[in-house]
Order: sequence, then structure tokens, then C-alpha cells
Amino acid sequence: MWDDVMRAGAAAEDRSIIDLFATDADRASGFAAEFDGLLLDYSKTSIDAAAREALLALADKAKVAERREAMFSGEKINETEGRAVLHTALRNLSGSPVMVEGKDVMPGVLDTLARMEAFAADLRDGGFTGQGGAITDVVNIGIGGSDLGPVMGYIALSPYRDGPRCHYIANVDGAHVADVLAPLDPETTLIIVASKTFTTIETMTNARAAWAWMAEKVKTPGEQFAALSSNPGETTKWGIAPERVFGFEDWVGGRYSMWGPIGLSLMLAIGPDDFRAFLQGAADMDAHFRSAPFERNLPVLLALVGIWHNQVQGHATRAVLPYEQRLRRLPAYLQQLEMESNGKSVAMDGSALDMQSGPIVWGEPGTNGQHAFYQLIHQGTRVVPCEFLVGAQGHEPELAHQHELLVANCLAQSEALLRGRSLDEARAIMAAKGLTGDELDRQARHRVFPGNRPSITIAYPLLTPGTLGRIVALYEHRVFVEGVILGINSYDQWGVELGKELALALEPVLKGEDPGKGKDGSTLALAGWMRAHGLS
Repeated sequence: MWDDVMRAGAAAEDRSIIDLFATDADRASGFAAEFDGLLLDYSKTSIDAAAREALLALADKAKVAERREAMFSGEKINETEGRAVLHTALRNLSGSPVMVEGKDVMPGVLDTLARMEAFAADLRDGGFTGQGGAITDVVNIGIGGSDLGPVMGYIALSPYRDGPRCHYIANVDGAHVADVLAPLDPETTLIIVASKTFTTIETMTNARAAWAWMAEKVKTPGEQFAALSSNPGETTKWGIAPERVFGFEDWVGGRYSMWGPIGLSLMLAIGPDDFRAFLQGAADMDAHFRSAPFERNLPVLLALVGIWHNQVQGHATRAVLPYEQRLRRLPAYLQQLEMESNGKSVAMDGSALDMQSGPIVWGEPGTNGQHAFYQLIHQGTRVVPCEFLVGAQGHEPELAHQHELLVANCLAQSEALLRGRSLDEARAIMAAKGLTGDELDRQARHRVFPGNRPSITIAYPLLTPGTLGRIVALYEHRVFVEGVILGINSYDQWGVELGKELALALEPVLKGEDPGKGKDGSTLALAGWMRAHGLS
């Protein structure tokens, strides 16, 4: 089913993207799609009408539509773990039935949401307090999806924050927990421990450190702890009352979990109403994904552009470049979402993939990145497809002129990637500076931009809770579609397990209690070096 797409890719190898605009006056609108104020412009890619038809046919042949309905219907599409994939149920505010093994899960989902909202309202109104009075600070302790999502959302929606200050601890490096807790008052701090099993080693190690910190001033620390966990037996041991324990089912993967209890810190910061707006934005994208024809379906189109750049054209990386300072953690969030989901080497049936899987995802906000790595993007030997995100408006009307400069930079970067600068143009610039002869030619060559480098732009009016919900859901469904087309399971993550197992086995070696039989020479030498230099 890939043959037509690969033939289209071969035909596009020497294609000039800018010439596509010259031959199609309507390309800018014809190779764009919009939903609910979210615009996806993919016209600055080498995809032409024939390539798009081949890609759409590929999605059909891969049975994306059937697999999509299987996911929303609660079928166990996470086949290696025997689980449904229903993070979408967490934002199903309509409460319409979602069945898993013959049981409607929505009453439980909505009950948990209502409990979260009641707790958030109580804390924000001053009903729930710490030993020293009203809660001023909330510390969320988690890792992976229990950290990246809430952190990203908390920063992104800072204009809507009117609750306690939130802080996030993830790294088991003691410096992280020490630095975050140092300026806080234990008597007015709530600690949220985010671990479904309440056994995640990094999270529980940091939680114990936070407990010890709080116990120095608070008589009963458990009264200022909340748990995002489905293990009530363990949370009870910590003295955390059941009304402050919020669980979720195994059909919610960690990197897809910020819509439910893992988003509690965000709800505390922005309030239940804005958190619901965030959920509603995602639910609206869910409805669009389920109903829009593929040729106007934003997640499908975004996925097909990704397939075109990675598997067809062989570009190994993808740069996510938000021209929105408050989306500065979005690239890191998408790194986990995409690379943990689609960083696989075997198909669903266990056979080896015969093509590359997911791309390397990275990025930074503009305009910072322009003064860091854009040099490589514009003039380096590797082509890096870029994904720009930008809002028409900012939240600071008094600084509207700065926002205009920001938008101008964003649009200019995608134009520069498209257009480039020829050697003749560079020579003219150097001649105007008074250079001649060999020096003119030498200097001109350093100022050539190859151009013809692909990018897409995702634009929106203003970064609101609803907008953020739509953007995150858009990328979630993009990952799903790419995974279906590649024939892989996007919802397990066995690749993170081996390192964890080996780390546990290394602890006694580092302490000198185990000789480390079977370990390689380098690992043993490094362990010995650490002990010799003060590891304890």
C-alpha cells in the first residue's frame, strides 16, 4: 500500500516548493485546513495534489477510520498490554456512554472530575487549609506524563492562573526536590504525589523527601498530601484521606493523562471552569477527528505530512517551534508523546518494521531558537521539517507591538526556509558592499540559503484553555494516525523498562555490596570510580 506514496515521493525529490505556488494560485488555501479557529497550513511542503491523494489513500488502506472507531469505542487496541485506550473519555463532558467490556465508564470518570472540582473549589476558597493557614503553594511530584503535561499546561495558561502557585518535581536528582522546596513554607504547602501504582521509584523517593521536609514543621504531614493514584492501600499508609485520592483506570496511559487526575495541579491553578474549557477544547477536536473527511481532518493531515517528511522523504527529525513563550514546554511534552508512543522497531504482530518509525522531536520557542540552532535549519546539510505555532493575539495588549514583531519573525522564518537566497542574490549583496573578485565570490557563498525546506504553520487567534486543549488533542491524534499507518502499537512503552531494571540491580554494586558479576567492564569501572570519589 506504500508503493504509490513512494512513487509520489520520488517524483518530488527535485521539486521546487515555491514553484508549486507559481503554478497554483490557490495553493495557500488549497493546502490548508481549519477547525474552530485552528488553522493548519501545510502549503510550504513538497506535497502536491497527486501526493496528497496517495497519502489519503494510504490512510484509507491502513484502516485509520476503523481503528479510530475501535479506540473511541473502548476496544483493546493496546494489544501488547490488553488494554483499551480511552484518554478521550476523560474529556467527554457530555457523558455519552463509553463502554469497556460491557460497562459504561463515564459515570466513574465524571464522578472523579466532580470530586476534583469540589476539592479545588474548597482549597481555592480557603476551606481546605494547611497547618499554617490557606494553601499558597502546591508541589506536584511525578515523572514522565505525570509531570510533563501539568508543567506544560501550567506555563501555557499562566494568564488564567488565579489560584495557588504550582511547582513541579520530577528528577530523582536530590537537587530538584531541594531547590523546589527550599523557598516554600511547609505549613501552607500541599504536596501532590502523582503515581498510578504509588510505587514509581523516582516519584516515591522524592515524595519521601518532601514528607521529611514537611514533617519538620507540620505535625501530621499526611493531611497536606494528596495522591493521584489507583492504589488506595498504599495511599492509606501515607495517611492520605480517601477524599484526597484521585484514581484513574489502566486505559489511561501516562503521557495521555493530563485530562484527568494528573491535571489536578492545573485545575487548582486556573480553577474548575477554565479546566473544563481546556477539556472541552480537546473534546471538540475529538469530535472533529471522528467526523471530518480525511482531506479536511486536521489530525489526519498533520499525520500524513509527518509520514511524508519522515518515512517518504527520509528526514529523521522534526522541529517544533512555538512562537509563543508560554508554549515553551510544548516541544518537551511532544517529545514524550511522539517518541515514547511511536519509537518502536516492531509491528503490532511482532515482526520487524521495514521502514523508519517515529521521528526525533525537538525544539524551542521563537525567537530564542533563531539565535541558537536556526543556523543549521537554514544552511546545514540536513533538512529539518519545521512546525511553527503562533497566535494572532497575545495576552498583553500594552505590548502589542512586540507581538507583531514576534509574528513577523515567525512568518519570516517559514518564508526564508521556503525561498532561500541564491548565489546570484548573495553576490549582488556583496557587490553592494563594495566587494569584488574572488573575495566577493567567497563571501557570497557563505550567504547562500538553499531554501526549498519544508515547514507547516499552526495558527490560532489566542492561546486560551480551549485552544490549548485543541492543540494537544490534535497532536495526540496525529500520533495515533501515524502509528496506525506504520502498523505499530503507540500505547505501550517497553523501551523504558530495561534501564529501570538495570538501575535497581546496580544499587548494591554502587554500595560495594555486590561484585556485579556479569556486568561489563565499563559499567564496573565507572561504579568503582564513583565509590572512590565519594559516592555514598
